[in-house]
Amino acid sequence: MKIIITDDDRLAAMSLKTILESVGVEVIGLGGSGEEAVKLYDELLPDVMLMDIRMGGMDGIQAGEEILRRHGDAKILYLTTFADDEYIIKALRMGAKGYILKQDFESISAALETVMNGQSVFGDRIMGRIPQLIRQKGDYDFEGHGISAKEKEIMELVAAGLSNKEIAAKLFLGEGTVRNYISALLEKLSLRDRTQLAIYYYTEVNK
Repeated sequence: MKIIITDDDRLAAMSLKTILESVGVEVIGLGGSGEEAVKLYDELLPDVMLMDIRMGGMDGIQAGEEILRRHGDAKILYLTTFADDEYIIKALRMGAKGYILKQDFESISAALETVMNGQSVFGDRIMGRIPQLIRQKGDYDFEGHGISAKEKEIMELVAAGLSNKEIAAKLFLGEGTVRNYISALLEKLSLRDRTQLAIYYYTEVNK
């Protein structure tokens, strides 16, 4: 796996490079700003861009948007000390593949693998905040996507952070039935897992 690390804290970037290379990740570039991130991505075309958010000049969100504008299949994983709602919202809506906190550095390598494999990864503390950000809009075309009223209800509960067992108890269904509903939703929406379903609900249903 070839990645670029962009962080305006040079020491943090170098330390992270050393840690990741010790587990077989190839760091092909280091950037210190959003502008450098865009330039390095154009030049090196990494498998994953690992990037901080708060940086001088062009920040990580702006850089990510520009990279995705130029390279629609870019995989961007944000690594930051900030769990601000504004950043989470922007990262989700722009199409970032992940958002994890620097405090969870032990999980960075696994997160990179997950993103490399085409899946999304958001740390537990980030996923725990998403339900608070969800607002009912009522204008999503569920019927047009082939989603039944019961599937809609289950999607909302998944997005609210409930487990299959909790959903089953709330809706008086068996856990197996809930799993079947979720599997049907994933197939209809071309999603891989319940995390992506929660993110889809937030970014598409409630955008």
